[in-house]
Amino acid sequence: MTGRLAVLTGPPGAGKSTVAALLAERSSPGVHLHADDFWHVIRTGAVPPYLPEAHRQNGVVITALGRAAAAYAAGGYRVIVDGVIGPWFLDRFRAAAGHQELHYVVLRPDEATTLARATGRGAGALVDVEPVLTLHRQFADLGPYERHAVDSTALDARATADEVHAGLAAGRFVLP
Repeated sequence: MTGRLAVLTGPPGAGKSTVAALLAERSSPGVHLHADDFWHVIRTGAVPPYLPEAHRQNGVVITALGRAAAAYAAGGYRVIVDGVIGPWFLDRFRAAAGHQELHYVVLRPDEATTLARATGRGAGALVDVEPVLTLHRQFADLGPYERHAVDSTALDARATADEVHAGLAAGRFVLP
């Protein structure tokens, strides 16, 4: 028995965690893997993941996240992974996830909306303007993954979850 494995990504403040939780609640059995938790377990020597010198660390975390997600999916769970998993780490995630069918969804509100949402979040969230803007720019041109983008600028969390849910059901976000 296999489940479904979907990566829900985008810049900080795009609504990934909120939408992922809503999507996991609609699935049975459903799993929401919050990628930030995989970074937070690094207790010593952690490098903020948005810094260039964190590349090796980030690769290790993405591999662990992909393997955990694949294990749940292989067990029949419908898995929603939320985190900043840009196209630059997609091959590593796919390799770690093995032969699971993978859906890739990029929430991409406009820059002003992203910045307002990100800087308005609570303690523990990335609220620094420069990294938020840098990450937003990195998702601006998705190249071959452009069809995986969802403009959530004018959508609240439920409407975004509705659109993503419909796209997942229709196979819109499946990676070849």
